[in-house]
Amino acid sequence: MSYDLMVFDPACAPKDKSAFEAWVDAEMSGPDAALDASKCTEALTAWFEAFCEFFPPLNGPNAVSDDRIDDPEVTDFTLMPGAIYASFRYSVAEAAVTKLAILAERHGLGIYDPQGGDCIFPD
Repeated sequence: MSYDLMVFDPACAPKDKSAFEAWVDAEMSGPDAALDASKCTEALTAWFEAFCEFFPPLNGPNAVSDDRIDDPEVTDFTLMPGAIYASFRYSVAEAAVTKLAILAERHGLGIYDPQGGDCIFPD
């Protein structure tokens, strides 16, 4: 089990709730969902680089080595052009949510909680 959150570029996402949910579904199932941050917007790429200093990726070009794969901070990411989906272990969820929110605000990104359906656009 994991605790999942998504950060998104507000310039890419619709503000209407049903349109936003359809956009999330399209992003998650689209052909560009990958592990390559170069496909993301500039703000998402900057957020990802900063966030990975604390919660390194499980896979992709910057993945941790096999001997670190069981570290609790290791995070599974799906990177999309307008959003990044992150799956954390429950043991680090509180710290991850705090760091995710701080960095999202710093980079002007929104946050979506798929568990509760809450969506926060930056001011």
